[in-house]
This record gives sequence, structure tokens and C-alpha cells, in this order.
Amino acid sequence: MTNKSFWITLFSLGCLGIYLFVSAPPPLDDDKTRQAIIPVEQMFTLLQEENAAVRALWTKEIIGEGQKYGLKFDEHWRDADLDAGPLPALFLRETAKSMEKSPVRLSLFLGSDYPISPDNRFEGLQQKKFQILRQSQLAQFFYVPDTGLHTGMFADIAVAAPCIECHNKHEQSPKHDWQLNDVMGAVTWMYPASVVTLEDMLKAVMVLHQGIQDAYAAYLKKVKTFANPPVIGEHWPRDGYYLPSLEVFMQAFLQNTAQHTLPALGALSNTRQNNPLKERDHGIVE
Repeated sequence: MTNKSFWITLFSLGCLGIYLFVSAPPPLDDDKTRQAIIPVEQMFTLLQEENAAVRALWTKEIIGEGQKYGLKFDEHWRDADLDAGPLPALFLRETAKSMEKSPVRLSLFLGSDYPISPDNRFEGLQQKKFQILRQSQLAQFFYVPDTGLHTGMFADIAVAAPCIECHNKHEQSPKHDWQLNDVMGAVTWMYPASVVTLEDMLKAVMVLHQGIQDAYAAYLKKVKTFANPPVIGEHWPRDGYYLPSLEVFMQAFLQNTAQHTLPALGALSNTRQNNPLKERDHGIVE
């Protein structure tokens, strides 16, 4: 990570911390669990909004605009002889891989009932909940006894032609008639507790931001090996054969998400202040 990237990320997370500090009431007591009055579903929803924002930025501004000027994106983007970047689902996978390195027990994956990779197929309770989601397109929140994890599922809707074309043409795909606006799968979050503190939520946001930064950094590293690499700097693909630097990309992402993340955290802070409920009222899971 460059020094500039480090300070931009640190500044953005510092803003979150400052916002919480000035808006949150004093701790209820020294026992962290007694502050854990925020349902994990609210954390999942906040994280999904952040994920949806970077997904839109990547799909529209990098892939959509980049393809117009010759940038390519492929499932085998890491192959040394292929000058390409990751498709949206693979960008999410890169983000998730980075998140797995964190001590925060937050997991993210993209599953489906018709995945290209069998490893991404929903089974058991997840499959049942996904079928409900497919019909309603409403987020599903549930507890999985086998794993001891609370889960949040959000519809992954086909909004980009490259995703549809990849699945429909792929030899290993079990389904070849995907269409725009189909529910292709579900972005799935998992966490080991039913309630969280504001500190927990801030840590989760930080972990996701780091994952996104690492995913884009991995792409830029690959780009530098291209036979004809685009210019990396302040310009975006909409301007030509360019890519934004890591700092510029993250700054755009953070600007897009701050408008909903900061108010959401502030609202949760006020909720804690107005509802000083105790541990026994929420069935806290250690």
C-alpha cells in the first residue's frame, strides 16, 4: 500500500471513529456485552450497502466503461498469459479472501442454486432461505445451527451483460438462459453473534474497506504486467484507456458510501442512547 493510500483509508476510518465519538453516549458499563444492543441484521444491511456501492462502481465505471476502450475481464484473469481483470463476482471473491485474514469473524461469499463452481452451491437451510429470497427478493436473516453463525442473504441480481454472457456460455454452468434482472444468487454475510456493539460495526466496516482495497490493488498489480497497460492515475476509463489509482478508486468509493454509512451509524448510536437495554433482553451470543 502506498503512503497516500494508507492515509486516505486512515482518514476515512478516522472520520467514522470521530463521528461515533461525538455522537455516541458514554458506555453503559465496562462490560462490552452490555453495549451489544444492535441486531446483527442491521450490521449485515449496512455492510451490504457498502458492498453494493463498490459493486456498482466496479461494474459500471471499471468494466462497463473500460470495455469500450479495450480493457478485458475474465474468470481466468489471474492467468499470466491473459491481460484481463476480474468479473464482479471475482472482485467480491478477492474482497472476501482479504477479509478472511482479519481476526474479526465476519465472512462473505456469493452463492447460488446454479453456480458455475459446485463449492458455491447453497445447501440445506441456506438453499431453503434462498428460494424464499428468489421469489420475494427480500433479504433473509437466519441462524445456522450447524455452523453457529447468524446469516444475512441479499439478492444478487443480473444487472450487467458480461455476467450473464459468462454464465450462459460457460461449459460448467448448469444454467444457460440467464436474463437481465434475474436473481442469479445471493451475497451472503455470516457472523457468530446475534447482536453487536457500535465498535463491532466499525471494525466490520474497516475489514470490508480493507478487503475492497486489497482486491483493487490486486487488479492494479496484474494490470502492470499487461503487454499494453492503461495509464494509472487520476483518470477513469470513461476518459479513455485509463484506470484510477488505488487512492482515487478508494476515495470515490468512500465518497459514495459516506452519505449513508455515517447517518446509519449515527442513528444506531441514538438508538443505543434511547434504549439502554440489558444483556438478558437480547439473548446475546458470546
